[in-house]
Amino acid sequence: MKCGDRGSLKKLAFTKKARLLSNSSFKAVLARKIWVSDGLLVLFMAENDLLMARVGISIGKAFGNAVRRNRLKRLIREAFRQHQLEIPRGFDYLLMISPRLSMKLNKSKVASEKLKSITFEQIQESLVALVRRGHGKIA
Repeated sequence: MKCGDRGSLKKLAFTKKARLLSNSSFKAVLARKIWVSDGLLVLFMAENDLLMARVGISIGKAFGNAVRRNRLKRLIREAFRQHQLEIPRGFDYLLMISPRLSMKLNKSKVASEKLKSITFEQIQESLVALVRRGHGKIA
């Protein structure tokens, strides 16, 4: 790593301040009822009074054990971290796995394999597209 690279790494840091952690924060975002969805993720949005974008992630128990749910959370957090410079500031974002996907998985005998096959690239594409669509709804 070159010395000049340090500044660019700090820009992509993902601190605790950039996360929605409390139940009340999650409920506040849900209460705004601004949401968009695709077959993979559901994105809820709410304006905040901060000069930063914050993200919360909720993965229900329907998506498997803690190992599987935490893997999905890590993928979503990393996608958010890598694209945080493109994501408009001043908003709280709450991401969940789509209920449609949950229904498909519950009906499928190979549900755990489908969950394992969700890639970082799929999460990343879904996140970026949903943020654009969500802000299109606001404008």
